[in-house]
Amino acid sequence: MSQHRHPGAPGRAGAIPALPDLPEATVARLPEYLRALHNLADSGHETVSSEGLANAAGVNSAKLRKDLSHLGSYGTRGVGYDVALLIDQIESVLGLNECRSVALVGVGNLGHALAGYDGFASRGFRIAALFDADPSRVGEQINGLVVRHVDELPRVAVEASISIGVIATPAPAAQAVADQLVAVGVTSILNFAPCVLSVPEGVDVRKVDLAIELQILSFHEHRKASLTALPATGGSALTALPGGLAATDTQEAIGT
Repeated sequence: MSQHRHPGAPGRAGAIPALPDLPEATVARLPEYLRALHNLADSGHETVSSEGLANAAGVNSAKLRKDLSHLGSYGTRGVGYDVALLIDQIESVLGLNECRSVALVGVGNLGHALAGYDGFASRGFRIAALFDADPSRVGEQINGLVVRHVDELPRVAVEASISIGVIATPAPAAQAVADQLVAVGVTSILNFAPCVLSVPEGVDVRKVDLAIELQILSFHEHRKASLTALPATGGSALTALPGGLAATDTQEAIGT
C-alpha cells in the first residue's frame, strides 16, 4: 500500500511522528472499531474484551486482534483493551486529533444532505466551504455556509486551508472538479459521482457509489431467491442463464 506521508526529522519541532505502514484492509476497519469504542465509552465501559469489541464492530476477534497489533496494542489478558486509550491510539493513527477542513463541490440533493449533516464535526471534520456551478444555487445558505461559485475554489481553498475535497456533482462534471481540487493542492478526494476519476500519483481517491452497493445487494437477493427455489431433494436442476448457458444447483451462476 502506498501511503503518502512526510515524517519530519527526529527531534525537530513540529515533526510529524512516523506511522505504521498499515494494510489497506486494516485502515478500512479502524473507523468501525473507533465507532464501536465511542459507543462503549458513551455507555460507561472502561475496558472491553477483543470478543466484545469484535462483535460491536462486526468482525471476528482474530482479525481484530491482528489489526490492533499493528498499532502496538495487544490488550491485557483477563482485562481486555482500555477503551479510552484505544480510542486515542486509533484517532492518532487516523489523524483525527486535528480538525480537517473539507470543501464540498456540488450541492444538489445529495450534496445538500451532506452539507447539512452534523455528524462530521464529531468525527474530526469541518465542512468549510460549499461550491456549485449552478447560478441558481450560488448564494444559497446551508447549515450556516453560503454556496460559492466553483470558480472561487482556488482562492477559498487557500483561505480555508482545505485538505479534503468531496465531489457530489453529476458524473460529466466530476473530472473537471477533481482537476480543480488537485490544482489547488488537495490530495485527498471523496467521490460520490458515478464515474472513475483520473488523478496524479500522490492523490488518494475514495469512491462511494450507492447504485453499485444496491446492485451488489440485488445479487444477494437474487441468489437467495434462486437457492430457495431449488428442489429439496437436490439433483441436477438447471438454471437458464442469458446467452443459452446453464448452471447446475452446485454452481455459481456468475460469469468468469
